[in-house]
Amino acid sequence: MARTWIEPVVAGAQVASSFYDTALLMVVRNHYNTSINSQEVPSNSSRDDMLQKAISNFYIIYNVIMGLTPLLSAYVIAKIGDRTSRKVTICVPLLGYLLSRMFLLFVIIWEWPVEVMFGSAALNGLTGWFTTYWAGVMAWASLCSSERRRSLQLVIIEMVYGLAGFIGSLVSGHLFVFLHITSHQGTILMCCSIGGYAFCVLYCVFILRTPEEDDNSETTRLLRESTNTTIQEDKTENSVPEEPSKLILITLFVSAIIFSVAFTATDDVVNVFVLKKPLNWGPVDVGYGNAAAYMTYITSFLGVFIFNRFTGDLGLITIGIISFGSGLLIMAFVRSTYMYYIARTAMIFSLIPTPTIRSMISKQIQGSSYGKVFVVLQLAIELVAVSSSAGFNKLYQATLDWFSGFCFIVFGALAYISIIPIGIIACHNWSRRTQQNNVVVSDPQPCS
Repeated sequence: MARTWIEPVVAGAQVASSFYDTALLMVVRNHYNTSINSQEVPSNSSRDDMLQKAISNFYIIYNVIMGLTPLLSAYVIAKIGDRTSRKVTICVPLLGYLLSRMFLLFVIIWEWPVEVMFGSAALNGLTGWFTTYWAGVMAWASLCSSERRRSLQLVIIEMVYGLAGFIGSLVSGHLFVFLHITSHQGTILMCCSIGGYAFCVLYCVFILRTPEEDDNSETTRLLRESTNTTIQEDKTENSVPEEPSKLILITLFVSAIIFSVAFTATDDVVNVFVLKKPLNWGPVDVGYGNAAAYMTYITSFLGVFIFNRFTGDLGLITIGIISFGSGLLIMAFVRSTYMYYIARTAMIFSLIPTPTIRSMISKQIQGSSYGKVFVVLQLAIELVAVSSSAGFNKLYQATLDWFSGFCFIVFGALAYISIIPIGIIACHNWSRRTQQNNVVVSDPQPCS
């Protein structure tokens, strides 16, 4: 049973990813800062604004390449994984991460042009990137859990992901500044990142066992019998079995896409926003800020654990969306570091919606289709996010001079809009229950 646990892979990969994210941001900043300092500054601009726009433009291209290239491979990898082994959708993206992350190490050591990272993004995308990897993780976790505990199980995976990111982010800034080879900052940090991905690939290949491979064990057989008994009891209690609903699937997809676009756009802009005045963060502060963001994975897990007793999946999703939107409205007016952490505190339940939506989707489809459906959802999210990413970054650049937090108000509005599809599902469920109750009431009773 322990060899089917996906948590060690999630934790190792996320620690490695948090190391890489900090290193990439600092390397890009240092590169463009050096380049701008050697240029003449136009009278109608400042070096700080030029640096902000240069970093933002780099990430626009980087994110577009990273988001679009999985369109060529993600569905094929997921389909192969559904037909052969669930490991495929996890191992192939992790191998891509391992190879592509080496590019940044070469940029640091040999001072290659930072534009080399665009090739790294393409390689990462062609091997499935996060689109395939996370869909594979969610499919794996869904297969290893019963319907009753699935929402909690998926949020536990998210919590492990966030806790690993929190630890990695706390350490990453210090590793970047204080540990390096010769004069090249970030070398030790990137070596640790690459080592983390190497561990995950080796763990997947030689230790991890798929749920199907573990079917013959006595413990698994007893667990499945217990799960089947629970499901049968649930069906007995609910005399009318629920049929899969296309309306529910479509509205869940729409809500997940809108919310994820707002979430992704926020991450893109915040990474650049904290580097400018008045925050003007360095590597250590960036690490602490990322750690605060990852704390929401832990608080979101606690939120699900607590609120799950009082409300259903739709209620959990609504709580998470409201938390995220409220935090964004505060973030729009952040002018000092302590205000940033207040905004992050308001977002304590912002990670609840996405895994809960995936849990609801999994309950509408067959287990053999988990991989394909989750990849289609992730591809849709990435496609919309990438197509809107450039526009959001340009909007941020255009509003730098008069109100740099305006973007966060727009993202907050998007988050609140994602509640509308959830409301449609709630109305649909209420209408269906009302019809079922009317059928029961109108059923003629036999004469005594």
